[in-house]
Amino acid sequence: METAVRPSPLTRLNTIVGKSHIGKHFKLNERKTTFTTELRAGTATFLTMAYILAVNASILSDSGATCSISDCIPLCSDPTVTLSNCIGPNLHLIIPNSSCKFPPINPGYAACLDKVRKDLIVATVASSLIGCVIMGTFANLPLALAPGMGMNAYFAYTVVGFHGSGSIPYESALAAVFVEGMLFLLISAVGLRAKLAKLVPKPVQISSSAGIGLFLAFIGLQNNEGIGLIGYSSSTLVTLAACPESSRVSLAPVIVFPNGTVSLLPGGSASGEIMCVGNRMASPTFWLGVVGFVIIAYCLVKNVKGAMIYGIVFVTAVSWFRNTQVTAFPKTPAGDSGYAYFKKIVDVHKIRSTAGALSFSGINKPAFWEALVTFLYVDILDTTGTLYSMARFAGFTDENGDFEGQYYAMMSDAASIVVGSLLGTSPVTTYIESSTGIREGGRTGMTSLTVAGYFMVAFFFTPLLASIPAWAVGPPLILVGVLMMRSVVEIDWEDMRQAIPAFVTLMLMPLTYSIAYGLIGGIGTYVVLNLWDWVEGVLGKYKILKGADSSGCVINGSARGNGVIGESNVVESRKVLEV
Repeated sequence: METAVRPSPLTRLNTIVGKSHIGKHFKLNERKTTFTTELRAGTATFLTMAYILAVNASILSDSGATCSISDCIPLCSDPTVTLSNCIGPNLHLIIPNSSCKFPPINPGYAACLDKVRKDLIVATVASSLIGCVIMGTFANLPLALAPGMGMNAYFAYTVVGFHGSGSIPYESALAAVFVEGMLFLLISAVGLRAKLAKLVPKPVQISSSAGIGLFLAFIGLQNNEGIGLIGYSSSTLVTLAACPESSRVSLAPVIVFPNGTVSLLPGGSASGEIMCVGNRMASPTFWLGVVGFVIIAYCLVKNVKGAMIYGIVFVTAVSWFRNTQVTAFPKTPAGDSGYAYFKKIVDVHKIRSTAGALSFSGINKPAFWEALVTFLYVDILDTTGTLYSMARFAGFTDENGDFEGQYYAMMSDAASIVVGSLLGTSPVTTYIESSTGIREGGRTGMTSLTVAGYFMVAFFFTPLLASIPAWAVGPPLILVGVLMMRSVVEIDWEDMRQAIPAFVTLMLMPLTYSIAYGLIGGIGTYVVLNLWDWVEGVLGKYKILKGADSSGCVINGSARGNGVIGESNVVESRKVLEV
């Protein structure tokens, strides 16, 4: 007599949740997914984007945020002498001026930057959490949101400038983001955003997904958020790198005056050690990243669920040990500071300076409106392109390119931009790292809510999550790029009208480090290549209309002068155009 095999506890849990009100709301059974699959997908997505907690705060704090000259403290001309003893013929008091914000940075200003960075970590967490909750609850899509990479750099280094050396102050830049977010929300609410997105030509739409994959892979191959295989070359722009930190150098923009004097450009800042001067392929962290890559790749080959998580957790766990060549906490002041913060494990920090800091005092400046327009068009192209690419990658889009929940999805990221500006951060966007969770099987908003749950935990465990090293994040980014390349098979490479715009889109996204520039290049190329055909079509229709008017035909039983073409004439017109 055969005994029935009892389902496992996880299977029973998935069955119960799938039949519950929550399961029906998120359409778990309808989308052929399970509760545990959604949790795993959300975990994978969060781990691949957790670097944003530290990276976004670091970039935005480079703008100086709310810190100013008033935070600088008076110093003695001899830095070894305390201020109270700074008297005598050889000593004098140094009153802070605008130079106190730049190297050597005044201790008071540096202390302010440290506080602001913690504020911005919490602002990043809060804005990401709110965006994920809105996306998961209302749009029911497995898409995660956070302040966008690229936009934060434009905000910090171009608009506000390094330590406030740009065209408008931090507070005015936040106001520009707020107004842009409100306009973006209005465009999304009236449905204009979807129509604008559909104006993107089909070859550009198809190739944008693969272009974003290449962009992700390019990020994963660099030092900042990757394994460091790609570095800078003064002659070829990029080259093989993967050298240890001791062999890397920083670069800075300089200007040479007619008298031969070399000076740093105003507002210029040094790069993050992007050039190797020797010992290529000798970086221990690179080879640890390669091990993580192999783990994830092998799990993908064997179709093992949770592939991305295994690679990230392994590399991160190894990197947390000190006194090794692959440690995330080297014996340096920065490493010691990072390790001290890591050992806290739990750290609850309240936003004190960046929340509600926006100011409209600079609204009359051209730079304010320039920043606003740039934020808006990049969000329309970049964010919308990412949204459609992720929906396409998940298999949600129909033959018209639409997908279920797209209205609420567009409202979600637009509303998140407004929330983020009120908290003090740059524009929030749908993250391309969402593709990691989609690859793990995420198909509903429960994936997004899982990411939101992790961001909630991050309020308390930011020291741990901010200590995930770049070489642990790089491998999944590279392999997600591999997975996203599959859309290129849908491009008709024999038709140059499709192939050329698609290729331009593919190449410009990673090489200009911008999804928006890739879309602009692809759309522009498509328009140029098809412009003459459109002109010929319009002229052909004009000739047909003119011929119909002079032929004396009666149209729909009325005189030909009523401006309406009858059905028989339409048929003849089509025949002429076909010829």
